[in-house]
Amino acid sequence: MAEAAVLRNFAGENHIMTTVSPLLDTPITYLPGVGPQRAKVLETELRITTFRDLLYYFPYKHIDRTRLYYIHELTTDMPFVQIRGEILSYEEEGRGRKRRLIAHFTDGHDIIDLIWFHATTFKWIQKSYVAGKAYIVFGRPNVFGGRLNIAHPDIDPADSLQLGTMGLQPYYNTTERMKKSGLNSRSMERFTRTLFEKLWPGGFAASTANAAGTAQPAALCDDYLPETLRRQLTLIPLAQSLHDLHYPDKAEALRRATYRQKFEELFFIQLGILRFARQRQQQVSGYVFHHVGDYFNTFYHRYLPFSLTEAQKRVIREMRHDMGSGKQMNRLLQGDVGSGKTLVALMTMLIAIDNGYQACLMAPTEILAEQHLDTFRAFLKDMPVRVELLTGAVKGKRRRDPILQGTRTGEVNILIGTHAVLEDTVEFHRLGLVVIDEQHRFGVAQRARLWKKSAASDGHPAASRPLFETPPHVLVMTATPIPRTLAMTLYGDLDVSVIDELPPGRKPIETRHFWQERTESLYRGIRTEIGKGRQVYVVYPLIQESEKMDLQDLENGYEELCRVFPDLRISKVHGKMRSAEKDAEMERFVSGETQILVATTVIEVGVNVPNASVMVIMNAERFGLAQLHQLRGRVGRGADQSYCILVTKYNLSQETRQRIDIMCDTTDGFEIAEADLRFRGPGDLEGTQQSGMAFNLHIANIARDGQLVQLARDTANRILDEDPAQSKPEYAPMWAHLRELNQNEFDWSNIS
Repeated sequence: MAEAAVLRNFAGENHIMTTVSPLLDTPITYLPGVGPQRAKVLETELRITTFRDLLYYFPYKHIDRTRLYYIHELTTDMPFVQIRGEILSYEEEGRGRKRRLIAHFTDGHDIIDLIWFHATTFKWIQKSYVAGKAYIVFGRPNVFGGRLNIAHPDIDPADSLQLGTMGLQPYYNTTERMKKSGLNSRSMERFTRTLFEKLWPGGFAASTANAAGTAQPAALCDDYLPETLRRQLTLIPLAQSLHDLHYPDKAEALRRATYRQKFEELFFIQLGILRFARQRQQQVSGYVFHHVGDYFNTFYHRYLPFSLTEAQKRVIREMRHDMGSGKQMNRLLQGDVGSGKTLVALMTMLIAIDNGYQACLMAPTEILAEQHLDTFRAFLKDMPVRVELLTGAVKGKRRRDPILQGTRTGEVNILIGTHAVLEDTVEFHRLGLVVIDEQHRFGVAQRARLWKKSAASDGHPAASRPLFETPPHVLVMTATPIPRTLAMTLYGDLDVSVIDELPPGRKPIETRHFWQERTESLYRGIRTEIGKGRQVYVVYPLIQESEKMDLQDLENGYEELCRVFPDLRISKVHGKMRSAEKDAEMERFVSGETQILVATTVIEVGVNVPNASVMVIMNAERFGLAQLHQLRGRVGRGADQSYCILVTKYNLSQETRQRIDIMCDTTDGFEIAEADLRFRGPGDLEGTQQSGMAFNLHIANIARDGQLVQLARDTANRILDEDPAQSKPEYAPMWAHLRELNQNEFDWSNIS
């Protein structure tokens, strides 16, 4: 990798190194001070196996170690301080688990207590830090019992520290298991200092000095970002950034190093995504749907039960343009719950049928697949469009003859299914359009199997066909609004359509916050809505009571609701029920036989009951914003006013209160998604581990670095415009690095 050549001087060479340096690939075992036992802990806990891994394991914060304080200057609102002085004496207080060791420490004027609570270390501490010797103590000041103290301080001999040259001290995240093995942040600091001594013998400044003795790291360090680009964006060189991310001499150096590394990480993600997208546009042809014919027009003019919104019309035009362009459509359709995505998908499928092709819709659950089947048939009525369902529950002759045979001959126009449509026995006559609902629930390799099922009339067995022999058009649907910065990272290779308005007549859902200690008014509200002929969901975080978690559970909640509403019929659904039993209970609620459905989050996706007007979420503080919004979307599907009731405990954290307030203040899914990203961060970027792209975010944060994501994307686009053939010499190290980041270069962008 290009970063392996952090310095040209590793082997005494002064020419550009383009091969991987064996030094950075050295197993971490061989770093002095590590050894086999510690190396195993580092690998298990932090995935650090080589020098390179350690180099890119950045500190989570830095503390200024340049100043000494006097004890009389200390206050409890100071984060960290250091004092020079000596220990006067030790004493132990308390008994049993409450034992503590106290060292009375003086700076020559005042006294502060140093406290330790782990009794097994008391003898070692008293032996290591002797009275009368000068030490520098570092830690956070506190007050207990009216006495100033520092608990578990860092202590170093005064003559071992050169405070003027220490700058900002790094602090590294460690795990409990590491601490039990004797590895803490100071251990990691020792390891990284040793590593830097190997990388830059004699110190960073000396190793990057020119013949005249002037430090010029940019001139002597290889870098896979071109110098012209670094100048344009005021980015420091790679070697400088790696050094300063661990050991900056001042805050400005840390800021510049952080900016460089964040940009680099985001830039190579965007460069890879956009390169794939351009290759797809240039190389991958698609079926040409020349015209909008009788199926679409008949449905639009005679069967459409209501007028389309302007947003729905816009996205249909966008997809119509894609499918007639001669290039494969690869489009993400975002729309809040109830915005009409399913109708848009159906009308897009009718365009495919008008042009002599079949369409397939893949849903993540049988319930959702069955719901799509019922919706399509209700919309199409007596139109001559054959729609079939294929799930694991469809077996025997019914599966073999009318469905599999009809799909193979082309008599089935639309096949709706779950993972069952991926089986080798399923072959299409002419598959022209694939719609994937809630696509993040399918692995990318699973989705790729669908592409082999296209053009079955070519005479080749489905399993042996090339993967991209004229792939079908792709429409990916999600009801989970995706923040803009995350969409640019996860779906940057897709064209995005957004349905940003609800059908006319829909009333916004009112969201209210209730304390769980006050359920009488909640039950009165439920009774009122059911009295109007409406139905109610009640969602619990647990199925059964747990000793470990103080949460309300479904089983006890079901019994309480049966006592409170003895005259009502109540269903319950949860993930541990058999499918047939669960489906039967759901059907009772869908048909209106039961008025209340008690459930876990199994109803989060795929339940459509327009008559349900109330969603009660117990222990709402246990759910994330996105999940709360999905659950709320189960109601508000009819013309009547609907309500979402968030029931929580009194003792909420500040962040939880903010989440509840956001839910009560807005029903805008995109606003909620942005807030959720801020609270939770991107985490595992929703399936990126299967995407074929290397999303190596060591330090960048999609939630907080939105402007930098945009800058990285704009820069990547500009470079692709300047060097479309990837042949310019000044960009050679950059393209080489991108290829090494994405060694699995299979173009997954063709299958979303």
